[in-house]
Amino acid sequence: MPVEQKKISFQRRDNETLLLSLSGSWRLSGSIPSALLVERELQSAPDVRSVAVDSGKLLSWDSTLLIFLVELSEICRRHGINLERQALPMGVCKLLDLAEAVPEKKGARKTTGKTTFLEYVGNSAIDAGLSIGEILKFTGEMSLTFIRLLRIKVRFRLVDLLLLMQQCGAQALPIVTLISFLVGVILAFVGAVQLRKFGAQIYVADLVGIAVIHEMGAMMTGIIMAGRTGAAFAAQLGTMKVTQEIDALTTLGLSPLEFLVLPRVIALLLMMPLLCLYSDLLGVLGGAAVGMGMLDVSWATYVRETIHAVGLRDLFGGIFKSSVYGVLIALSGCLRGLQCGNSSSAVGDAATSAVVTSIVAIITACGIFAVVFYVLGI
Repeated sequence: MPVEQKKISFQRRDNETLLLSLSGSWRLSGSIPSALLVERELQSAPDVRSVAVDSGKLLSWDSTLLIFLVELSEICRRHGINLERQALPMGVCKLLDLAEAVPEKKGARKTTGKTTFLEYVGNSAIDAGLSIGEILKFTGEMSLTFIRLLRIKVRFRLVDLLLLMQQCGAQALPIVTLISFLVGVILAFVGAVQLRKFGAQIYVADLVGIAVIHEMGAMMTGIIMAGRTGAAFAAQLGTMKVTQEIDALTTLGLSPLEFLVLPRVIALLLMMPLLCLYSDLLGVLGGAAVGMGMLDVSWATYVRETIHAVGLRDLFGGIFKSSVYGVLIALSGCLRGLQCGNSSSAVGDAATSAVVTSIVAIITACGIFAVVFYVLGI
């Protein structure tokens, strides 16, 4: 049986009253008449002082009718016209009273107008400025927290720190082992293909040793931990924010930066140098596997050449870089977690943003270290 369409009809009850008759089935299916039709009718009849709504021919209704009447009420209020709704169903009147009891929040409705290029650039610049301000604020607060740590005036649980060290250290060994060994193998294979043309296969050990220990070991470990641990930190703190656990800590007088962020920063600060050393070892072993299997270089020769090419300065430089990368990863993950919204989808967005921020911070720091070490002659 076809549903009768929504219809609006107008007639003048007297000189000052416009009678608005609603008929048909006012449900979500089908097109919805616009309240602008009433506004055009009012503009053509400036002597109208009230609008009466007749729902005698109304077959059925849902929220569609309510939306129309809310818009109609706003139009009447804007023109200073009284809206008579006594003839409406009781349920509609109650819902209208409820809708008008609380004023609409400013900016709650999404604008449908197109954004110009200049508006887009301006909004992007404002968002970037606000983001930089939040990062600087978070960095300053964490600096004060580290100062309180040196004065032993911070509060967090030691068991949480030990658990985080286990998660950031021992539990990360399998993925660090796989990636570091394969990176060493790839570097050695690429170098061997080229060096064999000149009969300089022995320098594969130099290539792998310098690349892994000076740069790649710390960087690859940092990128692995950014995707593994940085995202986990953001997801943990984001979930705690959604469930209002962070608000509960603040209510109890505990600083979230001390109780949640500081143990994570310390854990990565302590574990990253150890993981970097382990990554360096696995990278060299990967290069040695290619050297012995493809180039017929003995183990003793490969190790001797690596020690000759790489000094303690390169080793400690990589360890120092890994410590800085660890701090950057922890701060990025915790920052994005604390900035998380109040929905489950926002937790995933925070984890993704934490990984991107961590990797960008690592690459930027690596470039800065390359310039500084070159200037210092390291």
